[in-house]
Amino acid sequence: MSKQVELIMPKMGESIAEATILKWLKKEGDPIEVDEAVLEIATDKVDSEVPSSISGTLTKILFQEGDVVAVGKAIALISTEAAGAAEVPYVPSSNGQSTAKKEEPAPVMAAPVAASAPVAQHAKPSGNRFYSPLVLSIARSENIPMSELEILDGSGNEGRVTKKDILDYIQKRPIAGTQTQVAKPAEAPSAPRAAAQTASAPIQAPDVNLMPGDEIIEMDRMRKLIADHMVMSKHVSPHVTSFVEADVTNLVKWREKNKTSFEKKEGEKITYTPIFIEAVVRAIKDYPMINISVSNGQIIKRRNINIGMAAALPSGNLIVPVIKNADTKNLLGLTKEVNSLANKARSNSLKPDDIQGGTFTLTNVGTFGNLMGTPIINQPQVAILAVGSIKKKPVVMETEYGDIIAIRHMMFLSLSYDHRVVDGMLGGSFLRRVADYMEQFDPNREI
Repeated sequence: MSKQVELIMPKMGESIAEATILKWLKKEGDPIEVDEAVLEIATDKVDSEVPSSISGTLTKILFQEGDVVAVGKAIALISTEAAGAAEVPYVPSSNGQSTAKKEEPAPVMAAPVAASAPVAQHAKPSGNRFYSPLVLSIARSENIPMSELEILDGSGNEGRVTKKDILDYIQKRPIAGTQTQVAKPAEAPSAPRAAAQTASAPIQAPDVNLMPGDEIIEMDRMRKLIADHMVMSKHVSPHVTSFVEADVTNLVKWREKNKTSFEKKEGEKITYTPIFIEAVVRAIKDYPMINISVSNGQIIKRRNINIGMAAALPSGNLIVPVIKNADTKNLLGLTKEVNSLANKARSNSLKPDDIQGGTFTLTNVGTFGNLMGTPIINQPQVAILAVGSIKKKPVVMETEYGDIIAIRHMMFLSLSYDHRVVDGMLGGSFLRRVADYMEQFDPNREI
């Protein structure tokens, strides 16, 4: 007997409540195999394909392309002969969505795959009109203010602006700045009032004049999201960066001595990254107020220590996969996590959950041969650590026989932190503690 099973809009991360349907990969009547992608969806954080966890036939599509659907809502019906599949009585409602009896069937749990974008925030509408995360993201990247967005005619349900509507509008939109207005003479405002007006004025990017031979390269969607996220972070947090130099000679010698045997014994290549993360985790335990976020004037002290590590995608963009509960893992566990996430990033197979929930971020600018950097905080975190390249340098060392000059492996560490909640004492002390743990690495440590 044929059974009807609901395909559910999957949860895309801890802060995602809805997603926009970009494209149906199957149409009604098409057969579907287990794990075969049925549709593509997008949020303001990731794009993903939604696969089916059962085999059957797509009998009913409940939402169309461009529709915004809440997480946990049925988006399609699949007819299957699978044993134990519950029957779903489907009755079309007046708004085109499904209604079911109180006895709800076990839904098809769809697992999103192929995450392709970092976390990004979008502007909130000022009126009562609803806009999807995708429409808001496009409007933000094209510098369309909310006042302009609210006058667009929408072709979606209840006049909702769809992706097609805003893209059509962008094609016909007049170039900003072609009209000028003459300001009426007015009384000069007082200093506090002038400051308030300046602070509330929208930030406008400068006009760029093209010169002969210039090439115009369109930013891809992910690069626009990264750009928006970086601008937002600098706008939200007053950044301060502190620097220290660490002698990591013992750490370097240990890795050089043990990397071959480590790989043979554990089946994993060990890089410097898990060793750095281990030092960061120990320092966070000493200074837990680095592992916080700020929300509406409140400080949220995180219980979990989830370390984000900047990794490169095939496109050249950077993404920050997250090692969850890093404080519960030993060096081998951290090595396996680092290698797994780096491989997923290189193969563009990170899942939405892989980039969610970070509480502190580590970025390795030394990979590019840089001595140090001033990284931008990955919101809503309050600090980010950059590690530079390791260089051999002559260093004055104090010994029981007096000062000597020795060749040591040295590295700069730089910590950017949110000066609203992390002052110089906390930021500097934490950074120094990370360096101390690196310097105190036991060169005789067992694998």
